[in-house]
Amino acid sequence: MRLAVIADIHGNHLALEAVLADIRAQGIDDIINLGDCFSGPLEAGKTADILLTLDAVTVRGNHDRYLIEIDPDDLHISDRFAHGQMSKGHLEWIRGLPFSAVYRGEIFVCHATPSDDNTYWLETVSPDGFVHLKLIEEIEALAEGIDQRLILCGHSHLPRMVRLRDGRLIVNPGSVGAPAYDDDLPYFHKVEAGHPFASYAILEKTAGGWLPEFRQVNYDFQAMADLAARNGRLEWASALATGWLR
Repeated sequence: MRLAVIADIHGNHLALEAVLADIRAQGIDDIINLGDCFSGPLEAGKTADILLTLDAVTVRGNHDRYLIEIDPDDLHISDRFAHGQMSKGHLEWIRGLPFSAVYRGEIFVCHATPSDDNTYWLETVSPDGFVHLKLIEEIEALAEGIDQRLILCGHSHLPRMVRLRDGRLIVNPGSVGAPAYDDDLPYFHKVEAGHPFASYAILEKTAGGWLPEFRQVNYDFQAMADLAARNGRLEWASALATGWLR
Protein backbone atom coordinates (compact mmCIF):
# COMPACT_ATOMS: atom_id res chain seq x y z
CA MET A 1 0.00 0.00 0.00
CA ARG A 2 1.23 3.51 -0.88
CA LEU A 3 -0.60 6.66 0.02
CA ALA A 4 -0.02 10.40 0.27
CA VAL A 5 -0.61 12.51 3.37
CA ILE A 6 -1.22 16.26 3.23
CA ALA A 7 -1.95 18.77 6.00
CA ASP A 8 -2.22 22.45 6.85
CA ILE A 9 -2.99 23.87 3.41
CA HIS A 10 -4.24 27.16 4.87
CA GLY A 11 -5.90 28.45 1.70
CA ASN A 12 -2.78 28.13 -0.47
CA HIS A 13 -4.41 26.72 -3.58
CA LEU A 14 -1.27 26.99 -5.74
CA ALA A 15 0.72 24.89 -3.27
CA LEU A 16 -2.12 22.37 -3.12
CA GLU A 17 -2.29 22.11 -6.90
CA ALA A 18 1.48 21.53 -7.10
CA VAL A 19 1.38 18.85 -4.40
CA LEU A 20 -1.53 17.05 -6.04
CA ALA A 21 0.34 17.08 -9.35
CA ASP A 22 3.39 15.58 -7.63
CA ILE A 23 1.22 12.92 -5.99
CA ARG A 24 -0.24 11.96 -9.36
CA ALA A 25 3.27 11.83 -10.84
CA GLN A 26 4.17 9.24 -8.18
CA GLY A 27 1.26 7.07 -9.34
CA ILE A 28 -0.59 7.45 -6.03
CA ASP A 29 -4.38 7.59 -5.83
CA ASP A 30 -5.02 7.38 -2.07
CA ILE A 31 -4.77 10.69 -0.19
CA ILE A 32 -5.33 11.53 3.47
CA ASN A 33 -5.85 15.18 4.44
CA LEU A 34 -5.16 16.12 8.08
CA GLY A 35 -7.05 19.42 8.12
CA ASP A 36 -6.54 23.16 8.63
CA CYS A 37 -7.42 23.65 5.00
CA PHE A 38 -8.48 27.28 4.70
CA SER A 39 -7.40 29.81 7.32
CA GLY A 40 -5.17 32.56 5.94
CA PRO A 41 -5.15 35.66 3.71
CA LEU A 42 -5.03 33.64 0.48
CA GLU A 43 -7.62 31.69 -1.53
CA ALA A 44 -9.85 29.70 0.81
CA GLY A 45 -12.67 29.48 -1.73
CA LYS A 46 -10.48 28.11 -4.51
CA THR A 47 -8.89 25.68 -2.08
CA ALA A 48 -12.33 24.46 -1.00
CA ASP A 49 -13.40 23.97 -4.62
CA ILE A 50 -10.39 21.69 -5.13
CA LEU A 51 -10.88 19.71 -1.94
CA LEU A 52 -14.60 19.15 -2.45
CA THR A 53 -13.86 17.31 -5.69
CA LEU A 54 -10.87 15.40 -4.29
CA ASP A 55 -11.42 11.80 -3.28
CA ALA A 56 -9.51 12.09 -0.01
CA VAL A 57 -10.14 11.06 3.57
CA THR A 58 -10.19 14.37 5.47
CA VAL A 59 -10.34 15.17 9.17
CA ARG A 60 -11.21 18.56 10.62
CA GLY A 61 -8.48 20.81 11.99
CA ASN A 62 -8.84 23.43 14.72
CA HIS A 63 -8.97 26.31 12.23
CA ASP A 64 -11.58 24.44 10.20
CA ARG A 65 -13.61 24.05 13.37
CA TYR A 66 -13.38 27.77 14.15
CA LEU A 67 -15.04 28.54 10.80
CA ILE A 68 -18.20 26.68 11.78
CA GLU A 69 -18.28 27.28 15.55
CA ILE A 70 -17.35 30.94 15.99
CA ASP A 71 -19.32 33.97 14.84
CA PRO A 72 -17.50 35.48 11.83
CA ASP A 73 -17.16 38.84 13.60
CA ASP A 74 -15.30 37.16 16.46
CA LEU A 75 -12.88 35.15 14.34
CA HIS A 76 -9.15 35.81 14.24
CA ILE A 77 -8.18 37.86 11.19
CA SER A 78 -6.91 34.86 9.19
CA ASP A 79 -10.01 32.78 9.91
CA ARG A 80 -12.30 35.74 9.22
CA PHE A 81 -10.66 36.36 5.85
CA ALA A 82 -11.10 32.71 4.89
CA HIS A 83 -14.70 32.62 6.09
CA GLY A 84 -15.55 35.57 3.84
CA GLN A 85 -14.51 33.56 0.77
CA MET A 86 -16.45 30.43 1.57
CA SER A 87 -19.86 29.40 0.35
CA LYS A 88 -22.59 27.70 2.33
CA GLY A 89 -21.64 24.46 0.60
CA HIS A 90 -18.02 24.83 1.66
CA LEU A 91 -19.02 25.30 5.29
CA GLU A 92 -21.42 22.36 5.16
CA TRP A 93 -18.55 20.21 3.92
CA ILE A 94 -16.51 21.21 6.97
CA ARG A 95 -19.43 20.35 9.25
CA GLY A 96 -19.43 16.84 7.83
CA LEU A 97 -15.75 16.21 8.57
CA PRO A 98 -14.85 13.91 11.48
CA PHE A 99 -12.51 14.85 14.31
CA SER A 100 -10.50 11.67 13.69
CA ALA A 101 -10.70 8.57 11.53
CA VAL A 102 -9.26 5.11 11.00
CA TYR A 103 -8.21 4.49 7.40
CA ARG A 104 -8.73 0.95 6.09
CA GLY A 105 -8.52 -0.35 9.63
CA GLU A 106 -4.75 0.24 9.64
CA ILE A 107 -4.04 3.97 10.09
CA PHE A 108 -5.19 6.33 12.83
CA VAL A 109 -5.75 9.86 11.53
CA CYS A 110 -6.22 13.14 13.42
CA HIS A 111 -5.26 16.78 13.04
CA ALA A 112 -3.29 17.31 16.26
CA THR A 113 -3.87 14.70 19.00
CA PRO A 114 -6.58 12.07 19.56
CA SER A 115 -8.32 14.25 22.17
CA ASP A 116 -7.44 17.87 21.31
CA ASP A 117 -7.24 19.54 17.89
CA ASN A 118 -5.11 22.43 19.21
CA THR A 119 -2.19 20.68 20.95
CA TYR A 120 1.09 19.58 19.41
CA TRP A 121 1.54 15.82 19.62
CA LEU A 122 5.25 15.55 18.86
CA GLU A 123 6.49 18.98 19.95
CA THR A 124 6.48 21.07 23.09
CA VAL A 125 7.08 24.79 23.62
CA SER A 126 9.34 26.06 26.40
CA PRO A 127 8.54 29.31 28.25
CA ASP A 128 11.23 31.07 26.21
CA GLY A 129 9.45 30.09 22.98
CA PHE A 130 11.73 27.27 21.87
CA VAL A 131 9.89 24.50 19.99
CA HIS A 132 11.43 21.08 20.48
CA LEU A 133 10.66 17.36 20.44
CA LYS A 134 8.59 16.07 23.35
CA LEU A 135 9.82 13.35 25.66
CA ILE A 136 8.97 9.91 24.31
CA GLU A 137 6.93 9.19 27.44
CA GLU A 138 4.70 12.21 26.76
CA ILE A 139 4.26 11.26 23.12
CA GLU A 140 3.38 7.68 24.03
CA ALA A 141 0.87 8.79 26.66
CA LEU A 142 -1.14 10.55 23.96
CA ALA A 143 -1.11 7.36 21.86
CA GLU A 144 -2.55 5.19 24.62
CA GLY A 145 -5.43 3.07 23.36
CA ILE A 146 -4.58 3.43 19.67
CA ASP A 147 -4.00 -0.01 18.14
CA GLN A 148 -3.06 1.03 14.62
CA ARG A 149 0.63 0.72 13.75
CA LEU A 150 0.66 3.96 11.77
CA ILE A 151 -0.57 7.24 13.28
CA LEU A 152 -0.86 10.48 11.30
CA CYS A 153 -1.05 13.99 12.72
CA GLY A 154 -0.43 17.55 11.54
CA HIS A 155 -0.94 20.93 13.25
CA SER A 156 2.70 21.87 13.95
CA HIS A 157 3.60 22.26 10.24
CA LEU A 158 6.86 20.41 10.96
CA PRO A 159 7.70 17.28 8.94
CA ARG A 160 8.62 14.75 11.60
CA MET A 161 8.34 11.08 12.49
CA VAL A 162 8.63 9.38 15.86
CA ARG A 163 8.83 5.64 16.35
CA LEU A 164 7.27 4.57 19.62
CA ARG A 165 9.00 1.95 21.70
CA ASP A 166 6.38 -0.65 20.78
CA GLY A 167 7.05 -0.11 17.07
CA ARG A 168 4.12 2.15 16.21
CA LEU A 169 5.04 5.08 13.99
CA ILE A 170 3.69 8.64 14.23
CA VAL A 171 4.17 10.83 11.16
CA ASN A 172 3.55 14.53 10.61
CA PRO A 173 3.84 15.38 6.87
CA GLY A 174 4.50 19.09 7.38
CA SER A 175 2.51 21.91 5.83
CA VAL A 176 1.37 22.15 2.23
CA GLY A 177 0.73 25.87 2.29
CA ALA A 178 2.14 27.68 5.35
CA PRO A 179 5.87 27.16 5.95
CA ALA A 180 6.04 29.56 8.90
CA TYR A 181 3.73 31.03 11.54
CA ASP A 182 3.66 32.25 15.12
CA ASP A 183 1.31 31.46 17.98
CA ASP A 184 0.69 32.75 21.49
CA LEU A 185 -0.11 29.42 23.16
CA PRO A 186 1.12 27.88 25.36
CA TYR A 187 3.84 30.55 25.07
CA PHE A 188 4.66 32.87 22.20
CA HIS A 189 6.69 30.92 19.64
CA LYS A 190 7.54 30.76 15.97
CA VAL A 191 7.59 27.75 13.68
CA GLU A 192 9.76 28.34 10.61
CA ALA A 193 10.57 25.77 7.95
CA GLY A 194 13.39 27.91 6.57
CA HIS A 195 12.23 27.30 2.98
CA PRO A 196 9.14 28.26 0.94
CA PHE A 197 8.33 24.88 -0.59
CA ALA A 198 5.15 22.85 -0.12
CA SER A 199 5.61 19.80 2.11
CA TYR A 200 3.80 16.48 2.24
CA ALA A 201 4.61 12.81 2.83
CA ILE A 202 4.27 9.49 1.07
CA LEU A 203 3.76 6.40 3.24
CA GLU A 204 4.55 2.92 1.96
CA LYS A 205 3.73 -0.31 3.73
CA THR A 206 6.71 -2.64 3.43
CA ALA A 207 7.62 -6.03 4.86
CA GLY A 208 9.47 -4.22 7.62
CA GLY A 209 6.60 -1.84 8.42
CA TRP A 210 5.53 1.61 7.30
CA LEU A 211 8.21 3.72 5.63
CA PRO A 212 7.71 7.50 5.20
CA GLU A 213 9.15 9.67 2.46
CA PHE A 214 9.01 13.40 3.13
CA ARG A 215 8.70 15.47 -0.03
CA GLN A 216 9.02 19.18 -0.80
CA VAL A 217 7.47 20.60 -3.95
CA ASN A 218 8.35 23.83 -5.71
CA TYR A 219 5.53 26.11 -6.88
CA ASP A 220 4.92 29.81 -7.52
CA PHE A 221 5.27 30.75 -3.86
CA GLN A 222 6.09 34.34 -4.75
CA ALA A 223 2.64 34.75 -6.28
CA MET A 224 1.08 33.68 -2.99
CA ALA A 225 3.44 35.91 -1.01
CA ASP A 226 2.43 38.86 -3.19
CA LEU A 227 -1.25 38.01 -2.59
CA ALA A 228 -0.71 37.98 1.18
CA ALA A 229 1.02 41.35 0.96
CA ARG A 230 -1.84 42.84 -1.08
CA ASN A 231 -4.20 41.59 1.61
CA GLY A 232 -2.22 43.45 4.27
CA ARG A 233 -0.46 40.46 5.87
CA LEU A 234 3.25 41.15 5.54
CA GLU A 235 4.23 38.43 8.01
CA TRP A 236 2.43 35.90 5.82
CA ALA A 237 4.18 37.34 2.77
CA SER A 238 7.55 36.77 4.43
CA ALA A 239 6.61 33.22 5.47
CA LEU A 240 5.40 32.27 2.02
CA ALA A 241 8.34 33.80 0.14
CA THR A 242 11.13 32.58 2.44
CA GLY A 243 9.92 30.15 5.11
CA TRP A 244 10.90 32.71 7.79
CA LEU A 245 8.86 35.29 9.69
CA ARG A 246 10.47 38.69 9.22
